[in-house]
Amino acid sequence: MIEAYYPPKASVLNYFSSLSPSDIPRKYARVTVHHGSAPEPVVKDYLVGPLPIGSTTHMQPLTDIYHLDAIPHNARGFDTRDWTAPEIFDKMAAPLMEAYEELLGGTPGKDLITAGCGPFSFDGSFRRLWLGWRRNTPGFFLHPLNLYQYIDMSGTDSSQWDQLKIVYNHQVFDTAESFMEAFHNGSLKRVPLVDPAADLSYSTRKRIGAQRDLDHLPGPRSVSFAGLRFRVDRDLQYVSWMGWGMYLGFDRDMGLSLWDIRFRDERIVYELKPQEALAQYAGNDPFQSTTAWLDRYFGMGQSVRDMLPGYDCPHEAVYLPATTYSEAGMTTRERAICIFEHDTGRPLTRHLGYEENEFGAVKGYELVIRSIATVGKYVNLLSYFDYIFHLDGTIEVRVSASGYLQAGFYDEKQGQYGNRIWETSIGSLHDHVINYKVDLDVAGTANSLLQTTLTQEVVTQPWYEEDWGDQVIQQVVMRKYIDNENDALLRFPTNFQGGYSIVNPEETNKWGTPRGYAIHPGYSPIHNTVIGSKRLLKNANWARYNLAVSRRKETEPSSSSMWNMNLPGAPPVDFHKFFDGENITQDDLVAWVNVGMHHLPQSEDAPNTRTNTAASSFFLTPINYFDYDVSIESTNAVLLKNPEKPGDPFTYDDYGVRPAHCVPEHPSPFEYHPAKVFDLDGNPAPASSIEDMRKASELYHRIKLEL
Repeated sequence: MIEAYYPPKASVLNYFSSLSPSDIPRKYARVTVHHGSAPEPVVKDYLVGPLPIGSTTHMQPLTDIYHLDAIPHNARGFDTRDWTAPEIFDKMAAPLMEAYEELLGGTPGKDLITAGCGPFSFDGSFRRLWLGWRRNTPGFFLHPLNLYQYIDMSGTDSSQWDQLKIVYNHQVFDTAESFMEAFHNGSLKRVPLVDPAADLSYSTRKRIGAQRDLDHLPGPRSVSFAGLRFRVDRDLQYVSWMGWGMYLGFDRDMGLSLWDIRFRDERIVYELKPQEALAQYAGNDPFQSTTAWLDRYFGMGQSVRDMLPGYDCPHEAVYLPATTYSEAGMTTRERAICIFEHDTGRPLTRHLGYEENEFGAVKGYELVIRSIATVGKYVNLLSYFDYIFHLDGTIEVRVSASGYLQAGFYDEKQGQYGNRIWETSIGSLHDHVINYKVDLDVAGTANSLLQTTLTQEVVTQPWYEEDWGDQVIQQVVMRKYIDNENDALLRFPTNFQGGYSIVNPEETNKWGTPRGYAIHPGYSPIHNTVIGSKRLLKNANWARYNLAVSRRKETEPSSSSMWNMNLPGAPPVDFHKFFDGENITQDDLVAWVNVGMHHLPQSEDAPNTRTNTAASSFFLTPINYFDYDVSIESTNAVLLKNPEKPGDPFTYDDYGVRPAHCVPEHPSPFEYHPAKVFDLDGNPAPASSIEDMRKASELYHRIKLEL
């Protein structure tokens, strides 16, 4: 794997200050090399640069951002040999062919497919996974079967890989021989087969039901009659809108990121970037109960797919491409990112009044920058990553999801772990937690963490009347600065009575109050439910909190890594090690903020989860940063004036911005194309077949055995 390595922040800010060509930061690449033939096989990262290649270019181990010097080979990235090495499947599947036919109703590679769950290792000393069987039918994610096989894929010699365990209907067997013996002698407790003629179409997306009234008409669409009101510099990947400006970044691990976010010519955020996405399941079978995915392993950026115009984004959205690089070559998605402005349909501010200049409203326009990753772990979850910019200086970060569940096999022992969604399928209980890095620079890089707490007090005042008594119970706000990193692993207070802000006490607004930005919870502000699971022992400690704030360091660029999933006992990035008692008063700070959902699936999650409820968000919103609400500057507003005499209409001032109207252009015909793929030399590669695209997308979740 090869991708750009971000330069130090100090170098970037120095260049932004001078704009001198001599201050342009040097370019480096991060290169991942698998040393599989070494006496002790390992995976290592290297820093290569400066680039382009010249006399000063060199290659050195990249270790200062990790808590390990090397990654054990058993914890390596996803490896096609895990599901294509013939030796393991000969040992696993061949002895059970008769049982597959009779117990599961089919044969591997034809009627049946299998899938694996992770993590695959604890500390790198082994590489193992549970395989669960499914029907090979559309929406196979929702058709699990009741047979599981535990496979050892440790080491580099696939001839030594083996099967360790078989579980069928809660019965455990150590060998294929003992399982087949029970199968033949009648001691195996069997599960009745689903009728071969059963209708399996519940898992497809084909429309059913009567057409609803007026649904034969196309729905409304957004049209900017006077032209788009945002600018996109495709060469610089720079976007500007209504006083906002930012650069876009993109990488293999987590996809879209935003840099140097400015509002009204002041930097608000240096870096806004997703870090990791966790999904931990529950169940009463070997597959669901041992699943704890960390999606950075699969590559959220590499999993980005082209958007469906008119569905994923409005017709008039501007699309940008993204390219990722892997061992197979380069892949470019032409519609990886979309940008659009839309009217929320409600004003941002409004008041009805009768004094002069009281009655009016400001339009609630927003700019949305969106990317979508299709991640195989959910399975085939589509995660919508939205960055939403508001006229008042607020940034909203929202994640919403849709796709197929990772369903479990339903029986009477599974009820407390989810809801039944079909004859033999259960939607299994699980948590999603997504972590973001938010490098706020509030009126400079020297910032502090302010905690506010709302409580109550009992006060006595001489003006209180006897009829009500001489006491009043009322709210009071308590403010304190959190000075130590160790105290900055945070959860939102009960009833949200208070919150946290990044402020600069050395820079105040007109009223003498420190300028700041609050980290405000939005929809579903959760953290992970389970604490202490061995499968998430140390590799996702960030998920225990709503947010955390640490001192910014170049050696701590991310809360996770692509290898963390398979090393929960000894992760390359141990988030808790960021918090080592340092002072965080008036320093460059980073907030690590979580969104997510506790997902108790229901029958309405079939065939796919819905984005309206599977959503979570947080806001970065000004708190005394300005002297007033700056959205009042918008001329897309109206100010009403009282009638001169009773019965006359109100007059108004629309600041000269009146609704535009014209016949809009016809939307482009709907098209959807596969990604552009290039080989390692950058030459166009042959188009992929549908089966090859499925393998690249579904990975461990649709393993089609070819015996």
